[in-house]
Amino acid sequence: MTQEELKKNVEKALEEIRPFLQSDGGNISLLSIEDGTLVKVQLEGACTNCSVNQMTLKSGVEMTIKKYAPQIEQVINVVA
Repeated sequence: MTQEELKKNVEKALEEIRPFLQSDGGNISLLSIEDGTLVKVQLEGACTNCSVNQMTLKSGVEMTIKKYAPQIEQVINVVA
């Protein structure tokens, strides 16, 4: 998978999870993909202060991204 294909697949995954985040007043942005295995995202809106955002990141966002791009090993939230 090329870098461009990987980015498209990660974006597809974020599009799938975004409506759930938006329904709670949040959102998510892709910041970067490093070494083809690490995805950096930024949780936005209500998600930034949510007490369960790490659970959302691991069980929701990371699982969905891995479904579209199995080579991704980790997803981390970069706090602004």
